Amino acid sequence: MDLAAAQQVLKTTFGYDEFRPGQRAVIEQVLAGENTLAIMPTGGGKSLCYQIPALLFRGLTVVVSPLISLMKDQVDALNDNGIAATFINSALDQQEINQRLQELRAGDYTLLYVAPERLDSDYFLRALGQLPIELLAIDEAHCISQWGHDFRPSYLALSTAIEQLPTHPQVLALTATATEQVATDIRQLLNIAADNEVNTGFARDNLNLAVVKDQDTDRYILDYLKANQGEAGIIYASTRKEVMRLTALLQKRAIKAAPYHAGLDPDVRRQNQEDFLYDRVDVMVATNAFGMGIDKSNVRFVIHAQVPGTLEAYYQEAGRAGRDGLSSEAILIFRPADIQLQHYFIDESEMDDEHRHQAYKKLQAVTRYANTQGCLQQFILKYFGEDSEPCGRCSNCTDQREEKDITTATQQVLSCVVRLHSRFGKGVVAQVLTGANNQRIRDNHLSELSTYGLMAGQRQKTVSDLIDFLTAAGYLQSVGGQFPTLTVTASGVGVLKGETQVYRKTAQTVKQAAPENSALFEQLRTLRHQLAEEQQVPPFVIFSDKTLHSMCDLMPETDDDFLKVRGVGMSKLEKYGETFMATIRAAAREAEATESTASTGSVQ
Repeated sequence: MDLAAAQQVLKTTFGYDEFRPGQRAVIEQVLAGENTLAIMPTGGGKSLCYQIPALLFRGLTVVVSPLISLMKDQVDALNDNGIAATFINSALDQQEINQRLQELRAGDYTLLYVAPERLDSDYFLRALGQLPIELLAIDEAHCISQWGHDFRPSYLALSTAIEQLPTHPQVLALTATATEQVATDIRQLLNIAADNEVNTGFARDNLNLAVVKDQDTDRYILDYLKANQGEAGIIYASTRKEVMRLTALLQKRAIKAAPYHAGLDPDVRRQNQEDFLYDRVDVMVATNAFGMGIDKSNVRFVIHAQVPGTLEAYYQEAGRAGRDGLSSEAILIFRPADIQLQHYFIDESEMDDEHRHQAYKKLQAVTRYANTQGCLQQFILKYFGEDSEPCGRCSNCTDQREEKDITTATQQVLSCVVRLHSRFGKGVVAQVLTGANNQRIRDNHLSELSTYGLMAGQRQKTVSDLIDFLTAAGYLQSVGGQFPTLTVTASGVGVLKGETQVYRKTAQTVKQAAPENSALFEQLRTLRHQLAEEQQVPPFVIFSDKTLHSMCDLMPETDDDFLKVRGVGMSKLEKYGETFMATIRAAAREAEATESTASTGSVQ
C-alpha cells in the first residue's frame, strides 16, 4: 500500500494539503505493517496517524483510549466527516454493547474506540476475537509505563490481549509525553523495535510558555481573563477546595466558568464538561482529573494556579492549549507553598520508596523550571532529552525587565552552603543566612559560622526564593529525595572565585493570548455555535478556529475555493459549504458597500 493513497485521503477526507511533521513517517510504517511508537506533542496530529490507515485497511482499527469523553468527541468528529466509527464503554448498557458488536461483525464500522479496562474482560476479548482487527492503536501510551506520570495498571493487560487476538493485529502506540525511560518501557511491553520509534520532538511552536512569580494569584487570573474575555481556557488547581474557591471567584465577577473534579456528582461533572466543550462556558477550573484526551481545539490558554507534581504532567496539561495550531499561552503561577502541598501528596501516597524517591526528583525539576531565567521551552525539551535553541517566545525569552546584579548575595549563599559542608537543605541555609535562632541552629552550633546572619535584614522566604533561582540557574545542585541537601556546582565555584557575575531580573503583566479576532471570524464562530447546538456536537467538531481563520483569509465564495480552506474535505463542503459561504458573501458585500461609501465621501 503506497503513501499516495494516504495523501489522497488526507486531502479529500480531512482537507489538508500536507502531512504535519512525523505523520508521513508514522503512516508509512503502519502501512508497511510495522509495529510503531509515535511520540508527538499534543496538537501534533496523532489521531490522523491511525485514522488514515484505518480508511485504507480492509479490516477494523481498534483505538484504545483512556477517557469516555475523548471517545465520544472523536467518534462525533469522524461521523461528522462521513467516517463510520463507534465506541464501546461503560456509558452503554449491555444491550447497546451487544448491538454494536453485532454491527461490528457485520462490517458496519471502520474504527472502534474502547477503554483499556474493557480488555481486562475475558468476555470482551472473546467478542473482539470475532472481529477482523487489523490495527490496534493505543492512545496515551505512556500510561503503560510504571515510570510514566499517569501509570494505569489496566494498560499492562494490553500486551497479553494483543497475543490473544486471533488476527494478531499490528500495534501503533501514541503519546505526547515520554521521557527516554518511558519510551523504552513502551517499546519493550508492546514489542516495538527501537528503529520503529518516530519522535518529532516535544517543541510546540504555537505555545507560548510563561512563569509568573511573586504575584497575587487571584488578581493575576482576574486581570488575565479580563484581557482575554470570551476566549476558552483551562485553569488547573491541585485540590478540589481550590477549584471550588476559584470557580466561585470567577462566577462572582460574571465570568462564565464551571468546576471539574472527581468529587462532583458524575452528572454535574458531565454537564460542566459538555458546557465547556460546547462553548457555553469559557473557563473550566479543574483538578488534573480533567483533560486527558479532551479534544477541544480552540483552548487559547491553560493557567496552572497551583504547581503540578511533575514536568510531564505540566507539559501535557499545558499542551491542551492551541491544539488547532493557533498562538496560545501556557502559564504556571509559582508559589513555594504549592511545592509543600505536592510534598504532602507524595508523603501521603502509597508509593514504594523507589517511586517516592522518583516523585521527589520530579518535583525538584518543576521547581528548577519555575526558577530558571533561561528559555522555558529549552528547559522542558532538555528534560525530555532533546537539545534545542531558545524558542524566542516564552516569558523568559521575551522578558524586557531590567536585570539586577546579585553577585554579592549569590556569593553569600554559596559560601554558606560550603561552610555547611553540603549537609543541609534550602531551609537550614536560609535560616543560617537570616540569623534564625531555633533549636536546630543551636543544636548544630550553626550560629558560629561566619555566614550566620549575613542576610539578617531579609525574610527567610526571600532567601529561599533566591536559593531556588540559583539552583535553577545551575550554581547550586539539590541532591537527594525527600530531604534534599544543597551543594555548590562548578559554575558556583566560578562565582565564589569572582570569575562570574550573576544577574537576576526584577511582576509580569498580563497580555492577550492571541491576536484580536476579526468581525467576520466572530460571525463565523456564532454560526458554528448555532450549528453545533442543532446537531448536539461540540463546535470544534464542525470546524476548528484555525479553519475559520483560514476562511477569513481566503474569503471563499465557490465550492472549489471552499475546498482550498485548511481542514475542509468533501464531506464538510457538502454539509456546511453553502451555509458558511453565504455568511462570507454577505460580509464581502458589506465591506464593498462600506468601501464605496468611503470612496464617494472622499471625492466630495
